[in-house]
Amino acid sequence: MPETGNQPPNLQSDSDEFVIARVFDAPRDLVWKVWTEAEHLAQWWGPKGCTIRVASLDVRPGGVFHYAMAYQPGQEMWARFVYREIEPPERMVYVSSFSDAEGGVTRAPFPQLKGTFPLAILNTVTLNEEGGKTTVTVRGRPLNATADERATYRGMFSSMQQGFTGTFESLDAYLAKLQGDL
Repeated sequence: MPETGNQPPNLQSDSDEFVIARVFDAPRDLVWKVWTEAEHLAQWWGPKGCTIRVASLDVRPGGVFHYAMAYQPGQEMWARFVYREIEPPERMVYVSSFSDAEGGVTRAPFPQLKGTFPLAILNTVTLNEEGGKTTVTVRGRPLNATADERATYRGMFSSMQQGFTGTFESLDAYLAKLQGDL
């Protein structure tokens, strides 16, 4: 089981599946809340150093989380989740994609990927509580991807691990702040 605090998250991969997990010193209901409410997601979601602007959030099957990420003012990159399954407070399944400002699916905005990053990633997030601590596990796999897209995705595992490590560090700090305010 992954460690709490500043320990790196657990990373396991099997073929096209990216898996990362981390234990948070917070009850599952609180962790679920910060994954499913706009005012909370805007405080911790995304890579370190970027700000998040939530355009819309509708956490239900068929609902959408549409948001912009910016490292510099005026230079936004858009993304979205389309939720498939919601089982509070233990599991959510969604398809993530880069998008335009209107929510239409687009290619990843990184020229070095030459249009080979998958258009859609199927993600499953599970939250398991034990002893007042919550283990969050994220599993992602390309959806309807070509062989080149799957190869690009597998080649990005190290980068995705770094991105999720930063995101989970932000989540850990945000959860600690919330609990300190209670």
